[in-house]
Amino acid sequence: MKQIHFIVNPISGKGKHVINQELIDRFFPKEAYKVVLHFSAYKKHAIALTQEAMKQRPDIIVACGGDGTIHEVAAQLVNTDIALGIIPVGSGNGLASNLEISKSMDQAMENVKNGLIKHIDVGQINHKYFFSNMGFGIDATIIENYEKSGSRKLISYLKAAIQSAKKFEFKNMEMTINGVPKRVKPLLLFISNSNEMGYSMTLTPKASLQDGLLDILMVPKINTLQKFYFGLLVLLKKTDRFAPAEWMQLPRLEVTISDFQNNAIQLDGEYYLFKENTFVIQVLPSALKVLC
Repeated sequence: MKQIHFIVNPISGKGKHVINQELIDRFFPKEAYKVVLHFSAYKKHAIALTQEAMKQRPDIIVACGGDGTIHEVAAQLVNTDIALGIIPVGSGNGLASNLEISKSMDQAMENVKNGLIKHIDVGQINHKYFFSNMGFGIDATIIENYEKSGSRKLISYLKAAIQSAKKFEFKNMEMTINGVPKRVKPLLLFISNSNEMGYSMTLTPKASLQDGLLDILMVPKINTLQKFYFGLLVLLKKTDRFAPAEWMQLPRLEVTISDFQNNAIQLDGEYYLFKENTFVIQVLPSALKVLC
């Protein structure tokens, strides 16, 4: 008998979804499946719920929510034999879209039931994981302002981007690649494991979840007109046309931000404050099992 645990964020996507026992029973008959439902009550609650579910040694743990919920659940399953299932009911749904998991509730449930397991790469920064992308620059400021807005709409994200562009604080950074240091002062230092950020937007269209590499985009300090032009290219998914940008594919890099002891970083579209200034970012090849 296959055992499946569902970790449900009831307020994802404004709480319009209905994931309950009746729905579960329709897809997973009790004679063939043991299914347990868990509902998160606050931010990061999904972490504790997943850890509790793991004690039962299930075959699958399903994250039902947006990118934040998926991140919290997936981070517990790295380098385990438990497969991650995804029911994307959030706003951005970046990782689910990259994995071609349908937003249709019925199709997503069928994917949990009959989907094939794919082993995907996982990004790691010091003690934390990321699955889609992370960033040190203006994207972290955008996420901070986006979360403060209290709205999970694309227009709110765009407003946060404009607000952040006006007040962004540049930091001196040192990137070390293959032992060679390089000083930068970037508007954006974006490190991606997948080719989508959410809302169907991308900064790294050539990134792959299975190539053992991280795609790195570094945009230096630019003027206001260039910022608006870069923003337009992001919306058009043509960031590769932005000449001032630098692109790299690497399995590992180090970043030091010597002037700041606390640093804001976005991980998979969520804001985090790291109380450290030296970072090792690397890829863990094929470290997560996902149903897709």
